[in-house]
Amino acid sequence: MSIDFTDVFPDEVVTASLARDVDLPGGAGTLALITLDNGLDHSRPNTLGPATLAALGATLDAIAARAAAGEIVAVGVTGKPFILAAGADLSGVAKITQRAQARAIAELGHDVFTRLTDLGVPSFAFINGLALGGGLEIALHCTYRTVSSGAAALAFPECFLGLVPGWGGTWLLPQLIGPADALKVLVENPLSMNRMLKGPQALQLGIADAMFDPADFLAQSLTWAGHVLTGHTTVERRAIDRDEATWSAAVTAARTLVDTKTGGCAPAPYRAVDLVEAARTASRAEGFEAENEALADLIMSEELRAGLYAFDLVQKRAKRPAGAPDRSLARPVTKVGVVGAGLMASQLALLLVRRLKVPVVMTDLDQARVDKGVASVHAELDKLVAKGRLTPDRCNRLKSLVTGSTSKTDFADAEFVIEAVFEEMTVKKQVWADVEAVVSAECVLASNTSSLSMTQMAADLAHPERVVGFHFFNPVAVMPLLEIVQGKQTDASTLATAFATGRSLGKTTILVQDSPSFIVNRLLGRFMSDMGRLVDAGTPIDVADQGFAGIAPMPPFMLMGLVGPAIALHNNETLASAFPDRFVVSENLRRVVESGRTSYYTFGPQGMIVDPEVAAMHAPAGTPTVLDAQEVRRTVLAGLAEEARLMLDEGVVAEPMDLDLAMITGAGFQFWNGGLTPLLDRSGVAEQTTGRRFLPAGVASLA
Repeated sequence: MSIDFTDVFPDEVVTASLARDVDLPGGAGTLALITLDNGLDHSRPNTLGPATLAALGATLDAIAARAAAGEIVAVGVTGKPFILAAGADLSGVAKITQRAQARAIAELGHDVFTRLTDLGVPSFAFINGLALGGGLEIALHCTYRTVSSGAAALAFPECFLGLVPGWGGTWLLPQLIGPADALKVLVENPLSMNRMLKGPQALQLGIADAMFDPADFLAQSLTWAGHVLTGHTTVERRAIDRDEATWSAAVTAARTLVDTKTGGCAPAPYRAVDLVEAARTASRAEGFEAENEALADLIMSEELRAGLYAFDLVQKRAKRPAGAPDRSLARPVTKVGVVGAGLMASQLALLLVRRLKVPVVMTDLDQARVDKGVASVHAELDKLVAKGRLTPDRCNRLKSLVTGSTSKTDFADAEFVIEAVFEEMTVKKQVWADVEAVVSAECVLASNTSSLSMTQMAADLAHPERVVGFHFFNPVAVMPLLEIVQGKQTDASTLATAFATGRSLGKTTILVQDSPSFIVNRLLGRFMSDMGRLVDAGTPIDVADQGFAGIAPMPPFMLMGLVGPAIALHNNETLASAFPDRFVVSENLRRVVESGRTSYYTFGPQGMIVDPEVAAMHAPAGTPTVLDAQEVRRTVLAGLAEEARLMLDEGVVAEPMDLDLAMITGAGFQFWNGGLTPLLDRSGVAEQTTGRRFLPAGVASLA
């Protein structure tokens, strides 16, 4: 079906298919090399929209004619430096209003990509870097593939967004590497915080046939291609076991994983599993037709619209934080002080020195703690050298920038000091009083508190205007979110410096007005408070966890173990003190903390189960009230809707989009839900609980 997509993708950045001839070494013949290049720098990777696909199709038609004439012996595809392609252009997908349009997109991709397979001469994909979704599918359509050892992002992220790989991926990949590994790449990885493959992993799985270093990747790949064509190199592929029982076991395991990760609330990964299951016996034409149907359905789904909304938040709103002061007000930071030398402080120091490349001084109460903290940072730098992510020279330079002291006088010339000490107001007040005595009046005092008031913390200082919340999430190097908290007296220059520093650290920054537990911990605190109340009343822990599947990245009580019950209890107590009408302190949580247990689950003969001793602590005193998983879900979502509406009415953040961005980047809430508020709108919980939607009709939905 021919459809004009001009109105749907009016702003498509077309990726050109630049073709040139290359004489392969060893007399192998002439290879027509296609380089995908949108003409822009690394800020805009190659994408594959309708106009791009049409141009690639035309280039392949011309090359096919040359192949038929005997002018070339092979074709190769690569990308601009370090980027093959980031997959389909998603900019116009939300504007698709008819299923026929959605299906036409699927058909167009198949039509163009299969020309690579059917050229009549071998085709080579030289994966020189980023290859996502459709970019990786281009490679799968080729006869052979090489990959750069420096490639850091190869993946099929479609299920993460609410789609399936619809241009051949679900049929081609299991034919190449078998169903179990294919399902890991197609389903498990995207459902595990959108995990990516690196070059060596792609080689190990068999997605790539050879791997070369980035410095001379293309030259080495062309030489290898010549050797393959002349028979000097033989490419061996694994034999794929098509036994029905083997294939079925992989599919069953994948469906169980999807059940656990999504609670049955996300259609895309189930469709992906179905497509892989069918690929055992389906012909290529049948497999691609099934992908056409799946893509047509899923492009029209609410989950994809929510996923695209989330993608837009992460790609655009994250780069322009709402309410952030003008960047020109930021002061330079040439030295940083870190108060504390424990685990969190060491993580902060490591991030600061790696990103800012300025002197970082750690302080603590005694020399032994200081030495341990500095040694921890140095050890982490050494690990990066061992992994090939730092050169020895760069490592030594960074180590020389990290020092320790038992005296805060070493902060005297620092422009930015961050504390990571015990989460208690009197302790933090004393820290800032000590620091203020030695630093300049302009030095920013940043607190990594997870819940305490900036206004109260700064109240006794001579310069309360330079105190700001700088709340990271654990692990610091991994979690993208940085909540920047404005106290009542925090001035614009301090805020601007905090945002500039956060941006230099590579974090997603969100402005938060001073309020108990800020954004993520307040919303997580509300749902854990409600979960605790339901479990205390008699609902089993595992049933309660099932009720929240597909919203958070892991079951709530498993998350509790990761965060630490003691930390969760502290946040629970803080919020219950601030909002006693809505938050309750779980007495069972208190018992778990007092018992010293750090997890709600353990591994037994049947796999992961609720720790029997923890379960015993949760036995209700009276007649139990037992809810099923769906009742838990409705109850907890209603609590989140109420809390989110109150936070917006209080002005904690500027808009619902900031709540969603925070929950996606700070708590791992799923893209296919749009974070939080689109789910609350779509399910009707928002209007049932608060009387109104969070987002206008049409935002993150088909409405």
